[in-house]
Order: sequence, then structure tokens, then C-alpha cells
Amino acid sequence: VLDAVAAIAAFQQATELNRATPSRVGNVLTFAADNAADVLVSADLHGHRRNYDAILALADLDRHPRRHLIMQEVCHGGPTYPDGGCMSHRMLEDVARLKVRYPERFHFLLSNHELSELTDFPIMKSRKMLNVMFRLGMKAAYGDQADAVRAAAMEFIASCPLAARIGQTVFVSHSCPERSDTDCFDAEVLARPYAKRDLCDGGAAFRTVWGRDFRSQNAAAFAKAVNAKCLIHGHEPCPMGY
Repeated sequence: VLDAVAAIAAFQQATELNRATPSRVGNVLTFAADNAADVLVSADLHGHRRNYDAILALADLDRHPRRHLIMQEVCHGGPTYPDGGCMSHRMLEDVARLKVRYPERFHFLLSNHELSELTDFPIMKSRKMLNVMFRLGMKAAYGDQADAVRAAAMEFIASCPLAARIGQTVFVSHSCPERSDTDCFDAEVLARPYAKRDLCDGGAAFRTVWGRDFRSQNAAAFAKAVNAKCLIHGHEPCPMGY
């Protein structure tokens, strides 16, 4: 059984640091020449430890004191416990510890699989209910303390930023809301605290992390709504890279 007290402490510290990140305004991180030399943005990890380690090695934050690292979507995937429970909760804990270690330069964007845990929105893949597997994994790791660890993890997820701006033109979010060209995107979600309506199906934050509408007209409409010229997303499988 893993150390539940240490996991809870990491999530609680990371939650406070998320809210106090100097580069964050509302739900958006803002990077410019005065606070960042460069920004490394990674995409979905889903419990893939080798890729996680490779990204950290590439970022090499200790040797690049003005570099920022953005990660997204670590839940649901990777190795499992003997009873089938998902071990990806450990990567979510590692992400929280990274925030504690690099409070001003490590950032974790709200993504759809984390949001699904926060709101109990069901996700099924390969005939498996991922939310159930995630809970089983936490139970295997923490036993009777699993609910307390999960509660701290959900607070951490709820504190994560929705997007980042790099310079004057680049906007980073987990995905692009569908039908932004016909169903106006509520960009006020970038500035206000998350409301329940933002996180539920059809809400502004939900649309931002779940959409897969990559039509040029939709991209143009979303870019206009968020005042950007270049959009960077994860979410969509891209076997050959970007």
C-alpha cells in the first residue's frame, strides 16, 4: 500500500501552487520574454511512463532555469494492477509533485480524461470503463485511504488552468471546441473561476477539452474568439508527430 498521506500532501500543495502561479491570469497562463526563455508543450501521455520520462529529460528544467514545461492528460492508460485497476493515478501524483518542485515553471492543463474524473463523466474504451478502472487502481494503491486521496486529486484537477498564451499569437489548449463557427465559444471562461456549468457536458471548459472539430473554419472562429493566430492542441492521435 502506497503512502496516502504523502500523496494527499502533494495534491494539496500543487492545488495551492496552481492557484498562485505568477504567470496565471484567470484560467490562462501567459508567457512572454520577461518570464520565459522558451516553452515546451507535450501532448497526451495516458500513463505512458517512458514518454513521460523522455519529456522530462528533454525539458531538463534544472539546467534551463527560464524554460517552462506544459503537460496534459496523464489519466487512463498504461500499466494496470493485478486486479485490473489502472495505475495512471501514479502519474497524476507525479505531475502534482512536479508542480511542487517547479511551482513557477511546470504546468498541467485541464484535459478531457482528467475532467471526466472530476465530473464522473463516463469514458469507455476497448469495452472497459476507464473511470471504474481508475478508481480500482486507487483502491489497490491506498486501500481504505483511497477516497481521501481521490478527493485531494480532484481538488488538484479542479485547480488546473485551461489554456496558455505564448507571446501575442500562440494559444495552447487541450483541444478546439466544436462548432465555434456556428455556436459561439464563451471565452469568458478563460477569465472567471470555473462554474459547474463550464465543466459539464456542453459547457465552455468541457467544449475546450473534448472537441475534435479541426475544420479550418472552426479553427479560425476559435482563434478569433481567443485572440490568437496559432493554436496548439493535444487530444488528437497523431502517429507521425505534429
